[in-house]
Order: sequence, then structure tokens, then C-alpha cells
Amino acid sequence: MVTTPVTSITFEEYLTYDDGSDFHYELVDGKLELMNPPTIEHFLIAKFLEQSLDAEIKRCNFTWLCFRESGVRTGRNKSRLTDLCVVTLEQARELLNASAVFESPPLLIVEVVSPESVKRDYRYKRSEYAALEVPEYWIVDPLATKVSVLLLEDGFYEETVFTATQQIVSRTFPELAIAVDQIFTAGNLNQGS
Repeated sequence: MVTTPVTSITFEEYLTYDDGSDFHYELVDGKLELMNPPTIEHFLIAKFLEQSLDAEIKRCNFTWLCFRESGVRTGRNKSRLTDLCVVTLEQARELLNASAVFESPPLLIVEVVSPESVKRDYRYKRSEYAALEVPEYWIVDPLATKVSVLLLEDGFYEETVFTATQQIVSRTFPELAIAVDQIFTAGNLNQGS
């Protein structure tokens, strides 16, 4: 039986909210917004990027961690679920035995666009992450086969779009070597191996 979630909720209530389902919600202005389960393509792209970022973190001996589907508080009663976020070990330690919702800005957030998340990823999350001062935000868009890398400059994001065989240029991971087509090939099960 599907129950309708509460109509108004605080950030503190959101941290412990459980409606008995396995549904995932974002908190937007005190209201719970149901997140649709991602597609297999979405999962494969996120997994490829997580593995690539984990390998680069290890190679560079950074004291960082990469998490999938953790939360980021973006306002008084607002929290978003990220596809990937990279945080410092200290940020992770602060939440070791608490809900994985970061209140300080991650070093990098990655969102993989789905048909129903276009406006959310390109508009709402972009402005919320800039306000939170997230230094780098990637919008990975399989619908348009492009990756937008947004770097925070004086409170606003400067956007660079990468396509096809272009290598992503990242301020957080300056030596990372991933081409856009590698990301989208990872999400395509129809490709010959």
C-alpha cells in the first residue's frame, strides 16, 4: 500500500524520515519530493564515474571519499540527493553515525540527467549548489551526450561543455583522464565488449 508522505517536514525530521517504503525523497522547501528509481543506463554511468573517481583519489593519495546517493543540505528545509559527491575524510567522519546528508559543501557533485530530472539538474540544483558554494558540479547528460563541468567563480558557475572524444577538464581532479564517450559507452549494454 502506497501512503502519501507528510505534507510539511523540517530538515531535522527529514534526516530520520521513514515511511516504511524503499522510496527515496529529496526535501524541497519543507516538502518531500519522490525520486523515481534510476534507469540501468543511469546506474552504469554513475558506477563507471564512481570507480574512475575512486581510482583517481587512490592514485593521488587524496584523503577524500566518493559516495553515491548521499544527501546535501541546500537550504533551511531543503536537501538534495546526489548521484555522486566527493567529500573530504573529515566531512565523512562528521556523519559517521548519522544520516549521510552533508551540510558543508562537497568538493565535487555529479548528477546524471534522466528525462524527468532535466530541469532539476540544470536549473534548480545548479543554483542551489552554487549558493552552497560547491566548487565543482558536473551535469552528465546521456540524453544530449554531453558533460557540462561547472566551476564556481565569484558565486556563479562558469560552464564548459565536453562532447564525444573530448577529455573532461576538472579543477578538482586535474590529472583525470576520462573522455565523454567513455562515460556514455559505460552506460550502453548494446555495445560489443
